[in-house]
Amino acid sequence: MQQCLKALAAAVLCLTALVAEKTKPPITEESLSPERFSQIHAPILQPKKPDAGALTERVARNLPSGSPGQSRIKPRNFIDRHIFGKMDRDGVASAPLSSDTEFLRRITLDLTGRIPSSQEVREFIADRDPAKRDKVIDRLLDSEAFVDKWAYFFMDLFRANGKMGRGMNLFHYWMRENLAVDRPYDEVAREIMAASAKSNHVVAASSLIAREHVQGKPQPDDGKDLGMVHQLDTHDELAVLYGKTFLGVNLSCVSCHDGKGHLEKVNVYLTSRTRKQFFQFASFLGSSRYLMYWEDGKPQSGEFMIDDGNPGYDTKGASMIRVGRFGGSNTPAFVLTGEQPRPGVEPRVELGRMVTAHPQFARATANMFWWRMMGQGIVEPYDEFDLARQDPKNLPAGWELQPSHPDLLNDLAGDFRKNNHSVKHLLRTICRSNAYQLSARYDGEWKEKYTRYFARKLVRMLTAEELHDALTLATGRPGSFKYGDRQVQMSMQLSGPAGGGDLKYFMQTFGQSNRNNPPKFQTGSTLQPLLLMQSPVVNERVLATKDSRVQRLLDSYSDNAQVVDEMFLGTLSRAPSAAEKEVALAALTRSRTEGAQNLQWALINLTEFFFNY
Repeated sequence: MQQCLKALAAAVLCLTALVAEKTKPPITEESLSPERFSQIHAPILQPKKPDAGALTERVARNLPSGSPGQSRIKPRNFIDRHIFGKMDRDGVASAPLSSDTEFLRRITLDLTGRIPSSQEVREFIADRDPAKRDKVIDRLLDSEAFVDKWAYFFMDLFRANGKMGRGMNLFHYWMRENLAVDRPYDEVAREIMAASAKSNHVVAASSLIAREHVQGKPQPDDGKDLGMVHQLDTHDELAVLYGKTFLGVNLSCVSCHDGKGHLEKVNVYLTSRTRKQFFQFASFLGSSRYLMYWEDGKPQSGEFMIDDGNPGYDTKGASMIRVGRFGGSNTPAFVLTGEQPRPGVEPRVELGRMVTAHPQFARATANMFWWRMMGQGIVEPYDEFDLARQDPKNLPAGWELQPSHPDLLNDLAGDFRKNNHSVKHLLRTICRSNAYQLSARYDGEWKEKYTRYFARKLVRMLTAEELHDALTLATGRPGSFKYGDRQVQMSMQLSGPAGGGDLKYFMQTFGQSNRNNPPKFQTGSTLQPLLLMQSPVVNERVLATKDSRVQRLLDSYSDNAQVVDEMFLGTLSRAPSAAEKEVALAALTRSRTEGAQNLQWALINLTEFFFNY
């Protein structure tokens, strides 16, 4: 039995081919030699993640042979017309549609970060309603688990951490409420950019501003010392954040030096942007004042006052983290258009208006959610658009078009705007497409170029939080976390990383964000399969003790075949194959308790458990 279990679990070793990306030192000088430039910008010049198609091809070899859905695929919406239309024109065959079990597990993980229960799998398989996939999409979008999953996603996106103080939990609550009522995303963005507060512990949106503050003096001269926060550097950090998060444009480099002479190998559009233009973009924030609260000589746990009492952006002011500023206009001007604020209107309010009204806001947002749902962005990386390479009719010489499907991206963004910037509508539109519902298995010869066609469903590793919560559901041994004055069981119910000891090490090994740096695509390491096999986080949960699911199954069913079926359905969301069932039944026959424990352990160690396919 042990040899069989080891064979079942060996598939996890495909992770060893993935290598974590190494980072380089920050920019510290204005004039850069070609060698210094290459060193500093290496993370931009090198691939950001493993090729999604190649990874999918490797993972698919370790998936069970399923019963795929229909291979003759009809377009269901405008997404399909673009995706399948391009494949038809270029003679690229698509994968068949996913099976019901494959689809149910995928959609449940993608929308809620959880795996379906065995009962949900049985009911979905038995349902003969042709609209059952649409119905489960709608049900999941309206669930509490959806709010949990995507609130956590936004907390990672905005790197919400202890720099917010108690405002972190308030910000999390606010994002949950926004998602629950499907508040228009452009409203959320505008409120963040314009937020003011006597305390970020009272006004949720202002906590993101507090999070981006750059520490100034180590000690204040008095209780109103503005030097505790480096005002200008904080303006710059916020300007970079808003550009990257809301527009998908990475202004980090031009916050230190002109694009020309530096970014020719990286981003054509940014070579036309100057540091003086960045100063004018950051000048929208020039009146913002960030005052750290101090009492009895101590900072008050990340508490800040944020208002508009500063005199304006000083284009010659010193910097703690960037090349010294050298002067220029501090008249606010939108970096994409040059538009200036209307007279008499608060500049930050105008910034929010310009950012969310520009087509790039909807394009960047649509692309971000497409990346999360489809495994790869239409523009890749999803947050580093080159705006000079978006139009196939106006492409710079020597460069490739950046988006794989430019017309699809524009239509997706237009539909997002037309539907009041509804995140739920955007996700529903993607999930209802047959492009999303393709199988990860591919019948023909897979070629690298097919990845950009989205010719199959591209797999992704579960996030650390998804993996933890899947473990708790599969084994019936939930976590125990304190959130405010209540206990919660799922890691994605929290506002941020929690736990210590073995759990902390497990989560960090599987890529849990520390929220000090922008989130990265989940990569693999040799430690991950070793932890799945040896960590107490897994091994203590598979035991038939403490009201675990293994124990309950053994107590509930005298028929070992029912135990095996339920364990497969509740862990992998599918029934066992004949060969798998034979091995499992033989193990339970020799020793019912030990066999069931070993089976649960083996299922968790299969590739298909920790990949969403």
